Amino acid sequence: MGTLYIDRKDLYIKLDGNALSFYNNNEREGMVPIKPLKRVVVVGNVTLETPVLHKLSDEGISVIFLSGKRTRFCGMLHGRLHNNALLRVKQYEKSITPSLEFSRDIVSMKVTAQADLLRNAMTTRHDLRLPLKTAIDTLEKVIHNITNGDTIDSIRGYEGGASASYFSAYTRLFPESLRFKNRNRRPPQDPVNAILSLCYTLLHFELVREIEVIGLDPTIGFYHQFEYGRESLACDLVESYRPDVDRFVWDIFRERKFTDRDFSNEDERPGCYLKKESRKRFYPLYEEWAQTMRSKFVEEVRSLARRIMDGQDPLPE
Repeated sequence: MGTLYIDRKDLYIKLDGNALSFYNNNEREGMVPIKPLKRVVVVGNVTLETPVLHKLSDEGISVIFLSGKRTRFCGMLHGRLHNNALLRVKQYEKSITPSLEFSRDIVSMKVTAQADLLRNAMTTRHDLRLPLKTAIDTLEKVIHNITNGDTIDSIRGYEGGASASYFSAYTRLFPESLRFKNRNRRPPQDPVNAILSLCYTLLHFELVREIEVIGLDPTIGFYHQFEYGRESLACDLVESYRPDVDRFVWDIFRERKFTDRDFSNEDERPGCYLKKESRKRFYPLYEEWAQTMRSKFVEEVRSLARRIMDGQDPLPE
């Protein structure tokens, strides 16, 4: 077990030796050993005693807090972070001058992966050959343009054009019953956007965790500009993994792991969200996917740190 998802209202969690004990109405309902954990995701109204937080911090286990219905990110708890101050100083120095090469790299990787996803889709969706091929041709032109882009603003423009073409084709992969016509969020308006938003949120904080663990500042990016409260560096690194999330989401709907009935649309709270009982089926699916990706996240962050340190490994062996 690497990740523990706690998504049950009114649970009370105590420390019991080297395990977490779960209580409801003063009755113990279960225990989970702490040693195998790497992260804990807490959703909604759950009470954790202070010794629980101390123990998780001491063991270097990250705790991510999400709101109940909307699974909105609320905060994250870490133990002691890496003490590599020199790495942060180098990051600040290099962030002063936006990196055109870095920006080209991450956007090019993202658009290339988007084109690969659509090519893969074309092998099974022969009925969509024309719109998929049209989008792929556009993305290939964008990749060429990015290579020759001479300003970050021009790369942002190419990325925007690629995104419009990509989603015009990607949305066609889903049945009409899911009402997925475009990418929207805050709040998501349909089941596919609801799952995409939830996955992008979890992906973002997977990268924030790795960035902080190695000693970098997640708010200082090289492609995404400074914005108060935003983890711009995590936004940078997330870009190239978005198509992996898109492929995962396409797969789970294609395999009918979820249908429209798994989502709620309530008048008093605008938006479309995965129902609580359906989230229980989502967590194992996400965890299975994430376990195949986490070594890539670690290497991505470590590679960036080496780049910032001019080739020197940021972590002692």
